[in-house]
Amino acid sequence: MTFLDEMKTAVTPRAALLVVGVLVLQWLFIASYVGALHSPAPKDVPFGVVAPAQAAPRLVGRLDALPGGPLDPRTVAGAAEARRQVMNRDLGGALIVDARGRKDTLLVASGGGTVLSSALTTLIDRAEKGQQRTVRVVDVAPASAQDFDGLSAFYLVVGWCVGGYLCASILAISAGSRAANGPRAVIRLASMALYSIAGGLGGAVIVGPLLGALPGSVLGLWGLGALVVFSVGAITLALQALTGIVGIGLAVLLVVIGGNPSAGGAFPLQMLPPFWRAIGPWLPPGAGTWVARSIAYFDGNAVIGPLLVLSGWAVVGTVITLAMSTVRRRPAPAV
Repeated sequence: MTFLDEMKTAVTPRAALLVVGVLVLQWLFIASYVGALHSPAPKDVPFGVVAPAQAAPRLVGRLDALPGGPLDPRTVAGAAEARRQVMNRDLGGALIVDARGRKDTLLVASGGGTVLSSALTTLIDRAEKGQQRTVRVVDVAPASAQDFDGLSAFYLVVGWCVGGYLCASILAISAGSRAANGPRAVIRLASMALYSIAGGLGGAVIVGPLLGALPGSVLGLWGLGALVVFSVGAITLALQALTGIVGIGLAVLLVVIGGNPSAGGAFPLQMLPPFWRAIGPWLPPGAGTWVARSIAYFDGNAVIGPLLVLSGWAVVGTVITLAMSTVRRRPAPAV
């Protein structure tokens, strides 16, 4: 047998195609992570301005004209309203002008990402110095001292996502990429749900009571974790039912390559390039990270939209998995 014959036997066309697919995923992984994270800069960050009526338009115009367009400033009725909007995550920060003195107040929320709060502090401090004014920084939602750079919520969600697609992959590899019939599809999804409940609880307990990395409701994080794990697991089951083993690669493309760098974890969404900023909120890692930070630092505000996104992935994955279980397989050709 020649070496070429050995190669044909050792590496089948199907295996070769899968290797090429893995190579493409590798390239996409590098392109996505480096593309999203290599040069973070704030862009159009919603920013509140509280100032006397005659000075507010001029200040808003000056902030709007900062080089690179880092801020999207707008006037806010008062200090209390500015604080409320920052806590509700409608604003990334706010500047409260002291009409009687020269020391203004900057509201930030490092719980939403310390990199963004630091960037806003630097920007406003520079702008204030240009007007011979100073600024006092008030962190209305400070990140925990045990939560370095506010990254714990992101790593928690990444762990939940990894568990979701690995569990779904194991279920499919061990018993076929597509459930043989409806009852087996239900059993597979029920198994995924039980795993999700356990995975959500474990993650919430680890980052909360065990490590003290995140404050906030353990029950709230548990519920979020169960939803994140199940949504990722369900869509992975669906992709495998549709495409076979290729579905594992598609899940990696969706969650790891597309979702993780666009999640607003290492750098908040307002500091990512347009493509990643656009897709991040619609993928499980981004939606999960947003809700986890809201539970931990923002009194559970602004979570309805991201929870609907996660629920949508879970429903779509469930429906496709059940539907594909009713599609009859083609009989194997006779030898």
